[in-house]
Amino acid sequence: MTARSTIRDALSRETPLITPLAHDALSARLIEQAGFHAFAIGGSALLAARHAYPDIGLIGLTDMVDGIRDIATACHLPFFADADDGYGDVKSVARTVTAYEAIGVGGLLLEDQERDRKQQRADKAAAVADEALIEGKLRAALAARSDPETFIIGRTDAYGPLGLDAAMRRAERFLALGADGVFIAGLRTEEDYRRVGAAFKGAYLSAAMFEGSGTPWLNPADLAAMGFTQVSFPASLILRSVAAMRDGLAALRRHADGTERLDPMADAAAVRSALDAAVDLDRWRAIEREGERGEVGTDS
Repeated sequence: MTARSTIRDALSRETPLITPLAHDALSARLIEQAGFHAFAIGGSALLAARHAYPDIGLIGLTDMVDGIRDIATACHLPFFADADDGYGDVKSVARTVTAYEAIGVGGLLLEDQERDRKQQRADKAAAVADEALIEGKLRAALAARSDPETFIIGRTDAYGPLGLDAAMRRAERFLALGADGVFIAGLRTEEDYRRVGAAFKGAYLSAAMFEGSGTPWLNPADLAAMGFTQVSFPASLILRSVAAMRDGLAALRRHADGTERLDPMADAAAVRSALDAAVDLDRWRAIEREGERGEVGTDS
């Protein structure tokens, strides 16, 4: 398999770095084929696709590693992965970093949400842990990484319960402790983005554009001008996938009931070709043919 490049490599090719969220191996392969330089794996989309679970603290490190490994195997791009709160105390954080690096994670986000009151969406107010606790976890993460190219991003959800000033103070502390970057979740207005961008310009600063949340929808170029380094789109693929499956199944149900005819997709052949390319069918057929030739040579 081709060696995976680093987050730093991706940043050298694109700023701000645009990272769609992959929810499974197929979506990661399609992200790569679409020409993106990196992607992210978020707990919410992965759990929805893999288990039909909400992202409210129902699973642990092993579940996430299993899901991330499947995605990582399908794609050569560098990627970020959600590390939640580290799945426990500082020992668990260290274990998380080691496990993530072992499966190819290029960057991870460590958050200050309280796990037992976790919110699935960043635009919703979340209960956050004491500053000392998250700082201890961040120090543990930084000490545990074996590859200096692994990005450790400190995420704070303090805006909702404590306000923007408190969230910004936490982000400043994360950087002072040695975090490679910060993400302040739940920004509600364009002015919030401008203020955060100005305060942290020059640092690695992440933004997330959430569709359907009522929060601002800003262009990557505008976010870059404000000071943001990375722009993630956490729900864009999973929402479109759900909409397509919902609408397709409703149409198929009406067809089965005899209430509305379902005509074949006009571009079904093109979509089939795209799927065949995404699953690398030609390569697997070539392996199959080579094996058959080997068998013939042996028999003769």
